[in-house]
Amino acid sequence: MRTHLNPLAVVRNLGILAHVDAGKTTVTERILFATGTTHKRGEVHDGTTVTDFDPQERDRGITIFAAAVSCAWDGHRLNLIDTPGHVDFADEVERALRVLDGAVAVFDAVAGVEPQSESVWRQADRHGVPRIAFVNKMDRAGADLDAAVASIRGRLHPAPLVVQLPIGAEDTFTGVVDLVRMRALLWADDGTAEDVPVPAGLRDAAHERRRSLEEAVAELHPGALEEFCATGTLAEETLSSALRELTRDGDGVVVLCGSAYRNRGVEPLLDAVVAYLPSPLDVPPVRGTHDGEEQERPADPAAPAAALAFKVHATPTGRLTYLRIYSGTIEKGDTLWDASAGRSERIGRILRVQADRHAPLERAVAGDIVAVVGLKSARAGATLCAADAPLALEPPGVPEPVVSVAVESRRAGDTGRLASGLARLTEEDPSLVVRSDRETGQTVLSGMGELHVEVAVEKLRRELGLEVNVGRPRVSHRETVGRGVSGLVFRHVKQDGGAGQFAHVVLDVEPYEEGGFEFRSAVVGGRVPQEFVRAVEAGCRDALTEGPLGGHPVTGLRVTLTDGSTHVKDSSDTAFRTAGRLGLREALRACAMVLLEPVVEVTVTVPEEAVGGVLGDLAARRGKVTGSVTRAGAAVVTATVPLAELFGYATRLRSRTQGRGTFTARPTGYAPAPAQVAAPVR
Repeated sequence: MRTHLNPLAVVRNLGILAHVDAGKTTVTERILFATGTTHKRGEVHDGTTVTDFDPQERDRGITIFAAAVSCAWDGHRLNLIDTPGHVDFADEVERALRVLDGAVAVFDAVAGVEPQSESVWRQADRHGVPRIAFVNKMDRAGADLDAAVASIRGRLHPAPLVVQLPIGAEDTFTGVVDLVRMRALLWADDGTAEDVPVPAGLRDAAHERRRSLEEAVAELHPGALEEFCATGTLAEETLSSALRELTRDGDGVVVLCGSAYRNRGVEPLLDAVVAYLPSPLDVPPVRGTHDGEEQERPADPAAPAAALAFKVHATPTGRLTYLRIYSGTIEKGDTLWDASAGRSERIGRILRVQADRHAPLERAVAGDIVAVVGLKSARAGATLCAADAPLALEPPGVPEPVVSVAVESRRAGDTGRLASGLARLTEEDPSLVVRSDRETGQTVLSGMGELHVEVAVEKLRRELGLEVNVGRPRVSHRETVGRGVSGLVFRHVKQDGGAGQFAHVVLDVEPYEEGGFEFRSAVVGGRVPQEFVRAVEAGCRDALTEGPLGGHPVTGLRVTLTDGSTHVKDSSDTAFRTAGRLGLREALRACAMVLLEPVVEVTVTVPEEAVGGVLGDLAARRGKVTGSVTRAGAAVVTATVPLAELFGYATRLRSRTQGRGTFTARPTGYAPAPAQVAAPVR
């Protein structure tokens, strides 16, 4: 076992990222098997996996909830999170990436980069998470490492640094040549590996690939370039060190290959995780704020404690809160300060997580990912810190929901249980939103997609035993300005004894191409003081919650305050905020408004003979086909389709393709709904 000066140097916090069905969970299972954490290989199709332990995950054969596991390899501790690949559960990926130091991106050797592969890659880019790539399913018919690498280079735009040469292809894939060590690794049918010299028939190809790797690294790394120019080659140590630095800086992506299902390529992947991905010491100190000032906390067990809660899970035996500890040490029985809610929380127990199994710990230190029991109200995104050194860390962002259903209990006596069940769902998953419809009195559950909401409702039924009626899904519309107005005058005057209210504003409203909302002031001469200008902006933002067409949120507009006046006694922040709110509402009624509907990019994979029927069905759903390619005997069609038209599409696609067709959908924004340009409302 290696020795290190700092124990944090042997910790790796990483996630497994990929498109649905690329093999993330199988890779995780093989890692657990290879590290001796499990003694039997779990299979997705058998429902025996460690990380997909939820009954719905096993029934559906997909990962729904991010699951954390811990294992050891070559003297290192790996804290691993298996993330969902379905777009409806992208928020689970977002919260996981917020607390990870590195990631393994898994790609299908036949399909290459798929839509959700691209989405999770962009999420990792936003969080600055270093990655290595694992091209999986090399044993499949049509598997092509070079084609997969080309799609990584073309669609994701990193510098792929391929460190292996596959031995054999498709069903004859039996090993890899390690281009860094220039040794071959061969796997027997029972999964055992043999380290041997490079086979004679592959030596020329291996030397050629090694040369290409050295040239690619020299182009990106100044130290490697200096040695390459001086000697014409790179030593193994230089190459390995350069690959490590390029990975951690995000300038390159090491690419490996294998077949997780056949247990081939997992050991080199683990070696690459240890060699190239960063430890908590290699990432910048976490930054937070206190009293408006930004502060840093180093990854030091002796520093004041600071941890981020990234997941809450209610179990039959208690409430688990998953923490990434960035600095300090927490012990069983400690009291920490919830900087987000402004209250104290006591740590009852600390657990090392193995998916749905846990091992108790006395303490956890900086760099650890653990679960704790005993927190009463800390939610996902909360910062837990030392009370004498408070710090608020930036929480993960929560996306806006796009699909809504009405839910009600079938039995009148279950109304209270339904309310508490919904509250528990939103506590565990911040991307779910529950509200009461003021017009109908219905309880509305909103989420990131049809499957997301369906899984949430099924959880109510299975875990709480509730009989629930569910209304037809509805999408969340938006409203925007098609044609604006200028010079709209609004006076807010209120006099009912005592101090009155007076505010006079003149507003211009126009479309804003960049989306969102922009407020500007063009008032001259101090006719509206600056503090009242801020109040007008706040009032305008209040008015954006309900548009004139159907009470939907308003977006894509610019409001300019051009003039106004005040009263020496009766003008106030409250008066101008009210004038901003009511004035913008009146202005929107005078504008030509456009109703927007959410649209998604759909990727449909079907047998070639079924393409015609699929294209016709997409056209009937108001879809616009944007591309079509043939890959390994199947057609892959991409199209932009209104989300509302996709309800029930999975069943229709299966019936049209005899169960052989699949599709994925990725949100792309909003587009005008047909024939919905509203005339000015007077």
